[in-house]
Amino acid sequence: MAHTLTGNIQSHSAFPSKILGNRRDVLVYLPKGYRRSPTRRYPVLYLHDGQNVFDAATAFGGVEWGVDETAQRLITAKLIEPIIIVAVANTGEDRIHEYAPTAARLDPEKPMKSKGRLRNYGRFLTEELKPFIDRKYRTRREAEFTGLGGSSLGGLATLVLGLWFPKYFRRLAVMSPSIWWDDCAVYKIVDAIDETARPPLKIWLDTGTHEDGWERARELRDRLVEKGWRLHDDLHYLEAEGSDHNEGAWAARIDPVLRFLFPPLPPGAVKPRRASLVGARNALRSLLKRPRQPAIR
Repeated sequence: MAHTLTGNIQSHSAFPSKILGNRRDVLVYLPKGYRRSPTRRYPVLYLHDGQNVFDAATAFGGVEWGVDETAQRLITAKLIEPIIIVAVANTGEDRIHEYAPTAARLDPEKPMKSKGRLRNYGRFLTEELKPFIDRKYRTRREAEFTGLGGSSLGGLATLVLGLWFPKYFRRLAVMSPSIWWDDCAVYKIVDAIDETARPPLKIWLDTGTHEDGWERARELRDRLVEKGWRLHDDLHYLEAEGSDHNEGAWAARIDPVLRFLFPPLPPGAVKPRRASLVGARNALRSLLKRPRQPAIR
């Protein structure tokens, strides 16, 4: 199958992790205008299952999410803020271990058990991959400008990582999360949140009504609301009527996901980092205009 990459996409093959003891491919989408604006810095969205994000040639079943094409269109139309998107590939057999927050069996009738290495995967993202991306590209490094997203087990991983690592990720795309994992262990994780110290996360949560057990997403929504998240403000919930649990369904919803998590800058807003540059230039001009004082001898 032919590759379907769109826009300025950089490849980092076999990116190593000492924490996880493996390697994976990482693709980085740079927004339109990145090269022409050498002083501007950009928010970043990290997406799990990176094989499925940009390229039909590597996507599961040959169906990609089309995040590159969607981002290009929305940025050009000024419907979202220009962003950098990092597609982090899974490692095949290790996926179930890296994305699961707890050690449990995928199927109670089968012996295979996840090692529940999500916290280590989170350390890989925060201690190894993110520092590399921040050095290599002009990112806005702060947590409030950094997003994380995924679907299915990757959607579950996204929510839990947001709760565990709020100093790094604040904008979450939780798509069709595998809430069923380990007898809905995520409910207990949410219930354990201290409401007086609730992390300031902006969460997109969705499900398709043709997915098995889709009603669990409604329960998760309610538990998040009980902890203080506000619907239509910092929590958006969607039940996609007739939608299944597959790549095509998530591709169809990536447009509103990006619009919610990365809305356009308000009219007249100073672009990131340029404000400081403008201030520095004005200060320099002011100094140059001042009359010179006689030297003290």
